[in-house]
Amino acid sequence: MIESVVKEVVQSMKVEKEKEQIGKVLFVFCDSSAHEPFADQFIKLKNHKIGYDLLFLDGETSSWLGMQRIESSGSDRIIAADEYSPAAIELPQEYDGIVIPEIDLDNAARIVTGLKGTIKAELIFSAIILEKFLIVGDDTPGIKRADRRCLKALSLPGPYRKRFESYVEGLKELGIEFLPQMELADAVIDKFGDRLAKSPAAKTEEINHADDGGLTFTKKLLTPEWIKAQQEFPNHILTLPKGVIISPLAKDLLKEKKLTIKYIGKG
Repeated sequence: MIESVVKEVVQSMKVEKEKEQIGKVLFVFCDSSAHEPFADQFIKLKNHKIGYDLLFLDGETSSWLGMQRIESSGSDRIIAADEYSPAAIELPQEYDGIVIPEIDLDNAARIVTGLKGTIKAELIFSAIILEKFLIVGDDTPGIKRADRRCLKALSLPGPYRKRFESYVEGLKELGIEFLPQMELADAVIDKFGDRLAKSPAAKTEEINHADDGGLTFTKKLLTPEWIKAQQEFPNHILTLPKGVIISPLAKDLLKEKKLTIKYIGKG
């Protein structure tokens, strides 16, 4: 009786451990429909046990996070629609990083010059101060979705475009990363590479030498750090177990080193 109870408790603890998130990020979208093209990326994050919340803007100074209305704090005040809602400037404290698929000329200018007053500007200001990672989509026109719909314009005119590009360079100097929108999830996964390697699903095992003289990798997650740590790859061959997860940066490094990849259990 006692043995069965102990087994049940241990099993439940194991299940809870497996369900634990290794990190959490906040996605900031211009409106409640802007997230739809990112559905597959959310699945990828969930499969890697990375939690995420979605923040939808309903104006420059207000937004919704679930049922909570998040307000811009302005220059010297904190506003909340109810006692449980944080101000935008407080929000990054709860996350490892902020992901903004689209940024515009107005917000880019505010952030570069240190101004607040909008949701995006305050989130990024706070995230930089708190040393959270920031990822922004780089394949955006620099003009707000609402403005595109209203003005029937898809891009900024030449002078504004040059100004926007100069602001983007300024944002990069602040440590903000710019990547294609469809690669945002992969970038987030790379940020948690060390935690993924230490998670229960990726327990460390020994490196073996395969029959063909190459190395056999037996962990669950292949990271660029592991590849760089190897002094050499005999015969330029790396054998991987079936179902291994290869981080995007690790894929690039494999191509750079011109390694031949073989899989255990595959023909």
